[in-house]
Amino acid sequence: MPRSPLALTRARASVLAALTVSALVATGQPATAAPDRGAADPLNRAFDRAAQEYGVPRDLLAAVGYGESRLDGHAGQPSQANGYGVMHLASNPENRSLEKAAALTGEPADKLRRDTTANILGGAAVLRDHADRLGLDRAERSDVNAWYPAVARYSEAEGPAAALYADTVFTFLAEGLDATTPGGEKVRVPSRPVAPEKEEVPSAGIYAQSPDYPTARWVAAYSGNYVVGRKAAVDKVVIHTTQGSYAGSISWYQNPASKVSAHYTIRSSDGEVTQSVLEKDTAWHAGSVNSSSVGIEHEGYVDNPAWYTEAMYRSSAALTKHLAARYNIPKTRSHIIGHSEAPGATHTDPGPNWNWTHYMELIGGTPGTPGDGLTFPSYTLQQSGSTGPQVKAVQQLLNAQGYAAGTADGVFGPATKSATQAFQRARSLTADGAVGPKTWTALLSAGTTPALARGSSGDAVKRLQRALTAALGTTVNADGSFGPATETAVRTYQSSRGLGVDGKVGPATWGALQAGR
Repeated sequence: MPRSPLALTRARASVLAALTVSALVATGQPATAAPDRGAADPLNRAFDRAAQEYGVPRDLLAAVGYGESRLDGHAGQPSQANGYGVMHLASNPENRSLEKAAALTGEPADKLRRDTTANILGGAAVLRDHADRLGLDRAERSDVNAWYPAVARYSEAEGPAAALYADTVFTFLAEGLDATTPGGEKVRVPSRPVAPEKEEVPSAGIYAQSPDYPTARWVAAYSGNYVVGRKAAVDKVVIHTTQGSYAGSISWYQNPASKVSAHYTIRSSDGEVTQSVLEKDTAWHAGSVNSSSVGIEHEGYVDNPAWYTEAMYRSSAALTKHLAARYNIPKTRSHIIGHSEAPGATHTDPGPNWNWTHYMELIGGTPGTPGDGLTFPSYTLQQSGSTGPQVKAVQQLLNAQGYAAGTADGVFGPATKSATQAFQRARSLTADGAVGPKTWTALLSAGTTPALARGSSGDAVKRLQRALTAALGTTVNADGSFGPATETAVRTYQSSRGLGVDGKVGPATWGALQAGR
């Protein structure tokens, strides 16, 4: 659309509020210059070519690409928002930049996904199209500050999320970049003073303070991407990797089509934190443990360790320490877990490049191993000669009940067999020293017997869920939240054992479970 006379004449004196750096003197070549590149610099040559063909400042293109992907095309693999390549050309219900780039450049979508040069040309074409629609003329296009609203539109976000996206790009321009691509190529963006033209980008609330964590920003997720309230007490923190950029991920939570959200997201470059869902509410980030956890997303991709900066680790650790204190969460790997470690998870984040030892040291916790060591999707026969984590679980359970199974080393030896037999005799089970479904059920349910019903939560519910898994031979998700699935499992158990069927767990149901029925 045409620019207003006010927009054409406004002064460019206001400095980007998000920047904490002072104005820096630009060095090196002008943003639109195209220095000679050797054959060994394919990414630099691609930025130079795209800048020339579409009249987009070269350094602005590089800053957008760096913010989206750290200049890594990920071999054509999509982000969580179904975005591709260095420039994150997306194809989802709210962002059709991939299709727009194909129409503008004449290149097929598959080439734009996989070919870095084509992808950068496509990103430049989309940016230029936004500039044209904003009415930027030739002189204005030569001024990087005039591109702020076009960059905001490139995000396909609205309001605070769009401003956050553009602010991030202009932060890179102000501070400069000296980046190394995964292929070893150096890409440089000199620092410069910036005074972006922000008037056409609604940004109300972009600097609003987080309601729960004072040092964080607040940019709310779409109301249909989380659930108000919780069905279980918070007892864990889940660590994620976004598989996308910081601002892009926050925007994705605002997208009605995404059906995902996180409580917090942390930026790689400086550890900045944005909250998108209140802690009292259930974000959709880790499936089975959503109700009992706070989800923290970390900007980056699991296959590139460069995203996991010290600033990010320290900022995230400070947040996790805060959450642990607020909710009395033990600072162990049983309660501070990765997305991949949640029961039933199909995701791999935060992946092998996340330094758990360093992170647990920063929060003052115990490194250890993930999970509670007792929860499995099924419980198999354990007997003399068996080894592995389920033997260790047997040993832990026996020792906790006062039966001397010896060191929980995961080896089913004479001491473990003897302790199993003693436990079986006490429960009037066949004392064969082998842990099958009945003994598993009795072991897993052992302990206190509080009345439980839909809406209950906590460790007793987890014991119930594990015991039902063993008794029924089907997985009952042990998330500590007594919801409809757990009630159905209780009713199935009660019916199959000739108990009164009410879906509630009282003395009769506990008694049957603890007897191994």
